[in-house]
Amino acid sequence: MTREIQITFDCADPAALAAFWAEALGYRLQDPPGGFESWDQALEAMGVPPEKRNDASAVVDPEGSGPRLFFQRVPEGKQVKNRLHLDVRAAPGLQGDARMAALEAEAERLVAHGATRLKRYEPAPPLGAGHILMTDPEDNEFCLD
Repeated sequence: MTREIQITFDCADPAALAAFWAEALGYRLQDPPGGFESWDQALEAMGVPPEKRNDASAVVDPEGSGPRLFFQRVPEGKQVKNRLHLDVRAAPGLQGDARMAALEAEAERLVAHGATRLKRYEPAPPLGAGHILMTDPEDNEFCLD
């Protein structure tokens, strides 16, 4: 039996990090519950005080095939390197210079949305196709692969 998964990010600003990952992955913010035009309207009706309305956010794959990403506010900041990270497949099927050019273009686009570029790893055939190590706006590592 296969199971559906959700990827959860602990963070300081769920709305901002959700917006970044929606942009990075082509996802969209999860719709509010039925009967509500906005999350603010839904949270108001649920009695959630304004200072708690950015305690969580989620983004979903518009095609419904990718996992839901959930962002939850936590009091502590990130303290150590991730033991798990996302590989964003930004150059599928490309090799060599064409692959690295596509990764560079995506890195530049994501830096404009708050990511930080850390290091470029050159192709090292036969197993290493090359990738770029980056962090999201809250320093969670990910690779452009």
